[in-house]
Amino acid sequence: MKKVWIIVFGLGCLGLNAQRKWSLKECVSYAVEHNLQVIQNQYTKKSQDFNLKMARNEYLPTVSANMSNTVSFGQTSFGTGSLRNDRFSNSSNLGADIVIYNNGRLDKNIRKIQFDVEASQYDIEAIKNDISLQIAQQYLTTLLNKEIVKISQSAVENAQKQYDRAKITTQVGTTAQTVLAEAEAALAREKQNLKTAEVNVGRALFAIVQLLQLSDYKDFDVEDVNVPDVLETQLRSADDVLATAFEIQPQIKAAESRIKSAEAQTEVTKTSFWPTLSASVGIGSFYNNLLNTNITGYDTTGRPVNERGFFQQYSDNFGQQAGLSLRVPIFNKGNTKLQVEQSKINESAAKITLEQQKQTIRQNVQKAQFDADANYETYVSAVEAEKSSKLALDFADKSYAAGRTTIYDVNIARNNYANAQGSVAQAKYNYLFSLKLLNFYAGIPLSL
Repeated sequence: MKKVWIIVFGLGCLGLNAQRKWSLKECVSYAVEHNLQVIQNQYTKKSQDFNLKMARNEYLPTVSANMSNTVSFGQTSFGTGSLRNDRFSNSSNLGADIVIYNNGRLDKNIRKIQFDVEASQYDIEAIKNDISLQIAQQYLTTLLNKEIVKISQSAVENAQKQYDRAKITTQVGTTAQTVLAEAEAALAREKQNLKTAEVNVGRALFAIVQLLQLSDYKDFDVEDVNVPDVLETQLRSADDVLATAFEIQPQIKAAESRIKSAEAQTEVTKTSFWPTLSASVGIGSFYNNLLNTNITGYDTTGRPVNERGFFQQYSDNFGQQAGLSLRVPIFNKGNTKLQVEQSKINESAAKITLEQQKQTIRQNVQKAQFDADANYETYVSAVEAEKSSKLALDFADKSYAAGRTTIYDVNIARNNYANAQGSVAQAKYNYLFSLKLLNFYAGIPLSL
């Protein structure tokens, strides 16, 4: 019995998971967290972070230790003859080097890399924004297609009623067979339109799944959002939006950081004109062992002197050293000067990139403003056309019931009304996306 309940609970969880509908916020959050391009740029950012850590570590001294062992066999020249010299030697050294002065090169290099880190972070935010806008647009497209499905379903219901009525009147002989044939054809057309609208919903959902990079798309769906039927005009001007966008949009901030990075790189390059002062300290000792004898010589009395042990030699031979090193650049084929000029070119290129980013945002905001104004006017006119089409359809239905018009007139009026409803929905969602785009550039998060 316990196993049965586990199976039932598991199937229930699967059903809940299959019925889950994603909100716009969930779609955006999932996309910016799992998108491969975002992840790739996050690794780039981490690499820049390590570069910054290494640059800061340049203030620390470089410490190294080494130990060497040497064995030699053979004769050694000694005056007019030679003697056997089989020898083992060992030496150990520990040293440290540190830069004392280099005209602030280390500090300037740290500042340069800090700007690179900032630019990398802004790049990630810019990619997230692009993905968010794509998802928002596709999300609204899905809602639009769902609304068109509802319109098509209503048209099918009306066509079904028309067909049922025509079937009865034809059977009793009050209308011709052609009326029933036309009603049946109209019903078939509306069913085809409904199927096309449903396919468009699936296609829009599939596009969102691709943006989210999900492996399974069959059970994916989005939440139904109640978009108000009456929309108000946009009050925010393009100039106000631009002023805010230039201050907060990450692509602008990234371009500004890269300008600062290029300027800092120029300062780093200029330090090559200046001398570099370094200090070094070290300690060391060594040990020698004659392999063919343990006598290293004779004292003043003629007695042999035995070879000292390893630790004794290390103690006796222990030494220390300290030094200062000054490197003064005199001539390096003019490369430093050329590198400075090249860095200034990079500064100019970075400034042009900033202007390009501003121009792109300016064009996008102005286009969004133009689209918002145009879509609102289209929406207002579409609403009026829908009202007129609805009124015309009501008159056509009443006239047909009274026998004053034909079924063809009713079908034409119904098609006009359905098209007017679709135009209202299209204009409404186009206007809504334009508003969301303007709000996005003004720093307002995407939401429905």
